[in-house]
Amino acid sequence: MSVPYVWRTRVYWEDTDGGGVVYYANYLKFLERARTEWLRERGYSQAALAADPGILFMVLGVNVEYRAPARLDDLLAVSVQYVLDGRTAAIFSQQIHRDGIEPQLLVDAQVRVVCVDSKTLRPRRIAEYLQ
Repeated sequence: MSVPYVWRTRVYWEDTDGGGVVYYANYLKFLERARTEWLRERGYSQAALAADPGILFMVLGVNVEYRAPARLDDLLAVSVQYVLDGRTAAIFSQQIHRDGIEPQLLVDAQVRVVCVDSKTLRPRRIAEYLQ
């Protein structure tokens, strides 16, 4: 398993429900953004990969366990660990912690993605440079 990449963000009003608690589906956005930033950290953008070499990553499945709520203005640390799962798929083990002096685990997730050709949407081998 790779060393975790950590992306930090803050909870904004738009992320919350009427009570100032992060709406459950918005955690998926935090997870997605962290995977995108993980890719950028490695020198790739999703737009560039879609154009050349013509690949996209599509989510096959998500398993999320909600442990505690995040609230308005919380600073979050979203971790990403990548594990190859065959030739065309990968699993991202991700966690969201409330950041600070005493970090608290809020979300534990496994996101399984498949690499596909951007034109045909058929599975395509994940390039070694992305592993």
